[in-house]
Amino acid sequence: MADFFVQAWEAIVAFFDSYHWIRDTLDIALVAFVIYSVIKLVRDSRAEQLLKGILIFALAFLSASLLDLKTMHYLLKTVFDNILIVLIIIFQPEIRRALEQVGHSRISNINLFGMREEEAEAETKRWQRAISATCTAVETLQRQKMGALIVFERNTKLGEIINSGTVVDADPTPELIGNIFFNKAPLHDGAMIMRDGKVYAAGCILPLTDNLQISSELGTRHRAGVGMSENSDALVVIVSEETGTVSMAVGGELKRNFSSEALRVALENGILWDRARRDKDGERKPIGPFRRKKKSDDK
Repeated sequence: MADFFVQAWEAIVAFFDSYHWIRDTLDIALVAFVIYSVIKLVRDSRAEQLLKGILIFALAFLSASLLDLKTMHYLLKTVFDNILIVLIIIFQPEIRRALEQVGHSRISNINLFGMREEEAEAETKRWQRAISATCTAVETLQRQKMGALIVFERNTKLGEIINSGTVVDADPTPELIGNIFFNKAPLHDGAMIMRDGKVYAAGCILPLTDNLQISSELGTRHRAGVGMSENSDALVVIVSEETGTVSMAVGGELKRNFSSEALRVALENGILWDRARRDKDGERKPIGPFRRKKKSDDK
């Protein structure tokens, strides 16, 4: 027993003697962050079930080896010899989502050339008009029980989605948005894309979500809205044709029962404040009229 404790203590001392505090601590922290990010990515998604299936295959491979089941062992070994390619194929949606999230990071949003103040003011005003027109149109669509699917493009460009519909490229008005989603109009079944504060396209086809946790009471329009928010950083506004309920999909999550004022605030926060710059003090400073005044300006 004494020899065991002596050997254990010698192993601990040897470990700390060989431990490089800065390099090894950084290495461990990075690995922990990667593992945490992977767990966060697959949690509450289809990937969680896929991982369970892979673990079952691994246990079957181990059992086949222990029981000397040669045919089963050969088949499973063939799969595991190409495990990297298999994982890329199986987790392609999750890998794509992870890469898009990296692309949406603060580093990628740095504007090397900047935007002139006049251009920033003009773009902000366009977005203000677009948000106001959308909220007014949504109120009308609610009363008339007409469905709508409106996508607000942010950093992720939606060229592939726009190509599936009809380019409009018009200034947004409540009447225009209402006419697009009028149930006899040819473009009402698809989604409308807002780009740079303008109605850029309509009748667009969106990808459907594979999330099994979405209520079965929600139809294709809601599943398309969530699917679009999973594949991009877009804000998606959904008006239910059956109930008139207004929902918003952001980052793969669906929030429901928006009032007109709550919808306006959510869109302003998601579009105008998301385009905020950082001033020299590190404080968030929105572009245009939404810039907060400093105390010195109020005097």
